[in-house]
Order: sequence, then structure tokens, then C-alpha cells
Amino acid sequence: MNFIKKALVLFLRLGISILLLTLLFKFNKIEINKLAVDIKSADKLFLALGFLAFFLVHFFGFVRWLMLLRAAGIHIPVKRLVISFSGGAFFSIFLPSTIGGDLIRTADLAGYTKKAKEVIATVFLDRLSGYIGLVIVVIIALIFKSGLVMDRVVVSSVIAITAILIFTVFVLFNVSIFNMVSKFLSTPKAGKIKEMIRGLHYEIHLFRNRKKLVLYNILLSLLVQFIGPVSAYFIALSLGVRINFIYFLIFLPIIGAITLLPIAIGGLGLRESLFVVYFAKAQVAKQLAIAMSLLSFSFIVFYGALGGIIYVLAVHYRRVQCDASPKIHKSRT
Repeated sequence: MNFIKKALVLFLRLGISILLLTLLFKFNKIEINKLAVDIKSADKLFLALGFLAFFLVHFFGFVRWLMLLRAAGIHIPVKRLVISFSGGAFFSIFLPSTIGGDLIRTADLAGYTKKAKEVIATVFLDRLSGYIGLVIVVIIALIFKSGLVMDRVVVSSVIAITAILIFTVFVLFNVSIFNMVSKFLSTPKAGKIKEMIRGLHYEIHLFRNRKKLVLYNILLSLLVQFIGPVSAYFIALSLGVRINFIYFLIFLPIIGAITLLPIAIGGLGLRESLFVVYFAKAQVAKQLAIAMSLLSFSFIVFYGALGGIIYVLAVHYRRVQCDASPKIHKSRT
């Protein structure tokens, strides 16, 4: 029954992706043939540079997570971490938003290490630090070039994602506020869930005193959130779109924050719609905005597929490792 429920949810979100794309193409009168021509005629050199930049996003994202795991006292071979990270990248294609991939790498590594709360805490903090970097980048870009994009939708979006960040940080790192929020889980059935959340909060709270680690993590996140727009900028150049780079530093973080919502499979459909809405403010034609988004999604699919190959080929390795006792040290310094 649980499998059927999950399958229905998957097909529902897949249906949402298809519906969003259909509506987007229909109401904006996008001709698929012309879109295909735009994509096929894209400059290969710029695409290659965008592809390389996208790889760096994954690389520094992995390094950021590795830092958190080591700080949490989880010391396992890098090869094993690469497998979990690759599995997350692969399944994020089929699951709603990148959060789906986070759940996969969490489950995979938690099962191996038998340190579920610690692993969950590192994945959550990894995502949170990425979100912090995202908000910082967009705010700085907007401040320095406020005259370029003084649009109500853009400003409202920035205020919204900043408010979400502030609320999340206060709940996680302020004990009083956390206790107030946890009162909502006071029903008898919520006992196990409440206990799990409290344990997770404890693990996350321990990182509060690791100021140097937090600083390095945020700096890495800033780098990741800067390189992401660079990749999209090269994609735009490959399609002949010549606009100020600052637009990418403003729009890409907003689009990235919104596509975290578990609405569509891999953000497909939602991402394309957002590209059209935001890049229209930079006078980019709707057809080219969709082409930019689809090429960006093709990078996600490629690296996700590569991650899937690594994950599948490592099945035997994972089984052997599960039979062995992993060398995991839990220490707080």
C-alpha cells in the first residue's frame, strides 16, 4: 500500500511537470521546431565552459558536505561518500526538487554508518549553508545593481526567501524558539517524530560553536552560488543572449530557491516557467529563456546519469562494505 501511494505521488508530480511545460508552450506560443533549432545551433565552446562550471558546482558541493561529515565525527572512505553523493544526484532527476536527492544520500549513508541523526544533520546543514550562500549572493547583487532590476516581483521574491532563511536559522539555533515550535508536536502519535526532531536539533546545535567550520562552509556555498550563475551565463552566450551578468546573479538564486519546492519532478516545468518570468525582465525572448533552462536541465540529467552509473556499479562494493565494520569516530572538539 505504501509503494502504491509513493507511485501515485510520483506520477502526480510527473503530471505536474508535463502540465506546466504544456501550458508554458501553449500560452507563450513556443514553436518546438524553432526551439530545437536554437538548441542545436548553440555555440559548443560556450556550452563546454558552462558544462565545466556545472561540474565545479558539484565538486565544491561535495567538498562542503565532506567538511560537515568530518566535523560530525564520521570518518569513512571518500570513495564511499562519492557513491552516496552520486546516488543523490541521480535520484534527484526523478524525485521532486534536489531535496529528493538529499533524502536518498541521507538514507544510503545513514544505513551504512548507523549514525542516522548525525548524517541527517550534516545533509540538512549542507542544504542550509547552500541556501545561506544563495541569499547572500542575491542580496549583494541586488544592492550593487539595484537600478538594473528594481522590479516588484524580484524584490518580493528576495524578501520572501530571506524571511524563510531568517525563520529557519532562528528555529534551529535558538533553543527557546525551537521549544515553542516543537509544542505543535504534542500529540501522542507524534512521540517518535518529536524525539527524532529533538535529536536532530541537538546534533545541529552542536555545530553552533564550530565558527571556523561554519565560516568555511558558507564561503564554499558562496563559491557554489556564484559558479551556478556562471554556468547559466555561458549557456546564454552559447544561444547568442548578451545581457549583464548581474541578472544571472539575481535571477538564478531566486529560481534555485523556488525550485526547492517539491512540486515537479526534478523541477522540470517549474524551472522553465521561472526562467521565462524572470529573464523577461532582462528583455530575453521567451523561447531563448526556455532554451537556456532546458540546456541547464540537460547538464543536470548528464551528471545525474553519471552519478547513477557510479551508484549502480558500486552495488557490490556497498554490500562488501556493509558486511565490514566501518571506521567511524564520533568526536566533538
